[in-house]
Amino acid sequence: MRDPAAAAAAARLEAAVAAAFLPDGALARGQPGFVCREGQREMALAVAAAIAAAGGAGEGGVPATLVAEAGTGTGKTYAYLVPALLCGGRVLLSTGTRTLQDQLFHRDLPRVRAALGVGATTALLKGRSNYVCRHHLRRNLAEGRFERREDIAVLRRIERFAAISASGDRSEAPGIAEDAPAWMRATSTRENCLGQDCPDFGDCFVFKARQAAQQADIVVVNHHLFCADLALRDEGVAELLPTTHALIFDEAHQLPEIATQFFGRSVSSRQLVDFARDLLRIGLADARDAADWAQLVATIEQGLRVLRLAAGRPARLDAQQLRGHTALRGAVGDLVAALALPELAAAAERSRDLARLRVRAGDLAQGLRSWLEGVDPDAPATQDERRTADEDADSPSILWAEVHQSGVTLHRTPLSVAGTFRRHRESVARAWIFTSATLAVAGRFEHFTLAMGLEQARTLRWESPFDFGQRALLYVPRHCGDPASPGFARQVAAAAWPLIEANRGRAFVLCTSLRMVEQQAALLAERIRQCGLGLELLVQGQASRQELIERFRALPGPVLVGSTSFWEGVDVVGAQLSLVIIDKLPFAAPDDPILRARIDAMRRAGGDPFREIQLPAAAMALKQGAGRLIRSETDRGVLAICDERLLARPYGRSLVASLPPFRITRDEDEALAFCLAGAGPLSATAATSGDRPAAGRS
Repeated sequence: MRDPAAAAAAARLEAAVAAAFLPDGALARGQPGFVCREGQREMALAVAAAIAAAGGAGEGGVPATLVAEAGTGTGKTYAYLVPALLCGGRVLLSTGTRTLQDQLFHRDLPRVRAALGVGATTALLKGRSNYVCRHHLRRNLAEGRFERREDIAVLRRIERFAAISASGDRSEAPGIAEDAPAWMRATSTRENCLGQDCPDFGDCFVFKARQAAQQADIVVVNHHLFCADLALRDEGVAELLPTTHALIFDEAHQLPEIATQFFGRSVSSRQLVDFARDLLRIGLADARDAADWAQLVATIEQGLRVLRLAAGRPARLDAQQLRGHTALRGAVGDLVAALALPELAAAAERSRDLARLRVRAGDLAQGLRSWLEGVDPDAPATQDERRTADEDADSPSILWAEVHQSGVTLHRTPLSVAGTFRRHRESVARAWIFTSATLAVAGRFEHFTLAMGLEQARTLRWESPFDFGQRALLYVPRHCGDPASPGFARQVAAAAWPLIEANRGRAFVLCTSLRMVEQQAALLAERIRQCGLGLELLVQGQASRQELIERFRALPGPVLVGSTSFWEGVDVVGAQLSLVIIDKLPFAAPDDPILRARIDAMRRAGGDPFREIQLPAAAMALKQGAGRLIRSETDRGVLAICDERLLARPYGRSLVASLPPFRITRDEDEALAFCLAGAGPLSATAATSGDRPAAGRS
């Protein structure tokens, strides 16, 4: 029987949450025009039940783990913020990106907190590379070694920003792009941070952010930080978890991939280049007489050149390919030897930075040795590597390499993260809540719950309240042909152009590969030049993602061609984006070593990899791309998917069932008429994800 005190507390929380969403409740009083949707209220009560159940370890028949899909327009942000603020315990909120993290912390959270009139304290916590590091900034300015002349001017501006900023958060630095190369000289990483040995530790922005998070009731992080911190047992999120009553993950569909990335291990050419650069710089500055630092660095750099040449053409190589790649494995072994660096060990006590470099060298060498031992079972393993292998026994690793134009990354990736998440969930009684607009495939959640080890979770879903049947049309063109055929790109452009012309631009062309982006950009550019409609082509790679989105919102007739980074996290409300064209069904590339390993494991277990892995992943990606079209109840538009398999193959039914309830047509005239009916004059509509949201849809 459930503890009476816990039951009473749960009842109080449920009553308070229900009251907040009443027509005359706190949200309506605090935000004029707020209208609660039934799905929003139901989701808020489900979140409250999960939080309340955590105290009783899921007693009373309500699990403390909730997986909730809320279609676009449900208002899921308010649905989880209200119970999070009213529960009285510490809550950790994690979002998919830093942009969404800032939006949640600076906009949504203050609004709901003010409306509810609660005094909960809040904090924003990001990874250390997002904050100015006073030590590295000062040292780099003093040494004055820069690859680009403009870097010193940017660093001076960062220095002025750091002098007056309370947070040191690079996203708040006025007039300095967040991706400016100079930030690498003004921030720290886990590898080069001096921690408590830093002379600026008392005035450290990272330390202050973590202190604020320790004292706050509501802490906003992002999935990358959460997973990285959990995997590395770093200070920050890991310190908060023991006292956290509930964890809420928004955009939770991203978690399996992000967790896979961070719960594995990798060593890249970029890391080794950065280490070599720091070794030369710090060695010359702090212990010039201790070694021929230039020669030591030259040996590492030569080893990296040999590694890149040995790796061959850009590709993803699986373990089987790597076992036969003796030249690459030999180059990795030579780099391990080059990182031994007895001179660095002897000089390490002469400065904090040299001591940290010694640790970095050891970590890099161990990472390379561990990877090499995994690929080549005959390679000698250290005691630490044997211990790591024992720890990984319950979760087999996938050994692979990624060869880029400019370097190589060696990966050890877990086959599954389900066991890791299961262990963390079972360690302490707390609520785990996962929500997104895309978690279910044809109404079922197994693809997500099995990947995350959430087999006993409560699963709920709410359809979007928007009228897709009347305000949206799904058009599948005829005659585009086989996506694998040489002429497919030209057929896609031929099918897309009449729609773009009828809609006066205002279109996203979403591609499943960068190669297709290049092809569609070239094919559409010529048509745009000839049409005389004043359309403007925006192409991924021309500028940063954020700049392209801002230009799209401002131009009267934009056509944006992009790949995966534009399939989600882009919110353009209104007629400005009223046509979305998808080249083909987004099945993962068959050369992906992680996918191949998981397919092989599924086959060995007697499962159906296509039905259980590939199809659900494609359904969720397609759902994300389709979700760019209808962002408000007044939006209307056409979604064109130029892949006849959607309607011609039996598995297409599952994909269609995962999409919102579009009206479907194969008639080009009907699709053109729908575009023309809503096209109107060419005029840009100011509609951004940073604007005030429509009532009830936060």
